[in-house]
Amino acid sequence: MIKSLKNKLADKEISIGSWITIGHPSVVEIMSTAGFDWLAIDIEHSSINIEKIRDLIITIKSCDIAALVRVGKNDDLIIKSVLDAGADGIIVPMVCSKEDAEKAVSNVYYPPRGKRGVGLSRAQGYGIAFDKYKKWLQSEVVIIAQIEHKYGVKNLEDIISVEGIDSIIIGPYDLSASLGIPGELNNPLLVDSINEIEKCCNKNDFPLGFHVIQTDHSLVNQKIQNNYKFIGFSLDFYFLGDMAPFQMQKNK
Repeated sequence: MIKSLKNKLADKEISIGSWITIGHPSVVEIMSTAGFDWLAIDIEHSSINIEKIRDLIITIKSCDIAALVRVGKNDDLIIKSVLDAGADGIIVPMVCSKEDAEKAVSNVYYPPRGKRGVGLSRAQGYGIAFDKYKKWLQSEVVIIAQIEHKYGVKNLEDIISVEGIDSIIIGPYDLSASLGIPGELNNPLLVDSINEIEKCCNKNDFPLGFHVIQTDHSLVNQKIQNNYKFIGFSLDFYFLGDMAPFQMQKNK
């Protein structure tokens, strides 16, 4: 039996996934057969709508990997919609405080644990499998807090103390922007902030994640060596964009 992403995170096992921003089933199908443990459909920085999300989730899960959605914001309507569409979990951007983390958890779970509204959609078997879904939700849904602001770093210990947060993932670009150095990934200010996050998670034995933007396997290996467990390896258009110019240069 394939171990669920929830259990891998709980057991501090490494999982590697990638990002989906091109809302075409063929692109997602190719990415789904590449050997990743999970794929995150990004609706914060893409034009993918809820109808496309549902179809992409079906494609991803047909390959027995976890389908996550990076939501646009920590909003109850957005979170409810993607989970009702069948997502295995969410990645919540800009989690900067304990209150943000608690809000994310509350938006995921039905009462009494949370405040999510009850709907009968694809996730609940269109009403036929609602009881089954309730059990699944309690034991398997994944909630990832994205740490991408200096206030998130400052409040990290409080954030990871919230029950229901399964892991955090560092967003290096927005974190650098919050420090006033957008895109300067080697700037000492950003490096120090990332080191601070690593120390906090390691001290608390909490699964640490990072989104490696570049299509360079060695950078993923570095994160593994540094005890990262939830690693996003680049994204769909980067894989395509990095390779196409290489081939054009090669053939000149």
